[in-house]
Amino acid sequence: MTGAGVIAGGSANGAGGERPAHGGTAIELAGEPVLLLPQKALVWPRARMLVVADIHFGKAASFRALGVPVPRGTTTENLAGLDALLAAHDIGHILFLGDFLHAKAAHASATLQAMLAWRERHPLLALTLVRGNHDRHAGDPSRLLRIDLVDEPHRIGPFAFCHHPDLAPGQVHGGYVLAGHVHPVYCLAGRRERLRLPCFVIGERHAILPSFGAFTGGHPVEPALDERLYLVADDCLYPLNSR
Repeated sequence: MTGAGVIAGGSANGAGGERPAHGGTAIELAGEPVLLLPQKALVWPRARMLVVADIHFGKAASFRALGVPVPRGTTTENLAGLDALLAAHDIGHILFLGDFLHAKAAHASATLQAMLAWRERHPLLALTLVRGNHDRHAGDPSRLLRIDLVDEPHRIGPFAFCHHPDLAPGQVHGGYVLAGHVHPVYCLAGRRERLRLPCFVIGERHAILPSFGAFTGGHPVEPALDERLYLVADDCLYPLNSR
């Protein structure tokens, strides 16, 4: 199997006909069972791997450096989110799909010290960063974090781990692409309200993960004919109605 198929989660009628998944939704990608999490990450159980896109450490600090008054604590929130997933799942490796750091201001001492303290709590955890566009501008993270740095596409098994989802097929050499970059959200519109929900985009040749990071925003998407969306709301996943 080279595409994506649902192996758990109810009927194929979408959000109106399927119950929301509180603990995650199990699907199959490129013949491998994976788990989509409402915490906006993916677990590949066979590899004991947690896959995270667009965490953007230091984004709030970067805005504050420019004089924009934004909340503090996003680095702590991101690290707490990772800790919660490590506690809930059997994980030996976190793979970041690019944009680990937001900008050069992310190298600020307070941000680095918080990340180093987190790293000291997980000394045996393998960390890999597939460099994204923000990483190229921000520079590589501190060597003290002991992160393996690679460029896209990074092949492991049937997967091509990328930051950008739209690499040419020849670039990924037939691998099923797991990517970020887009920060996908889906807009639900009612008579008086409009709601933007982070989502997973699952297609025949690629899967795009929502942005994991706090304070990262989103880009509205519409599914292509070969794509299915899983919406994140209230710590649940909701498959979108098929068109």
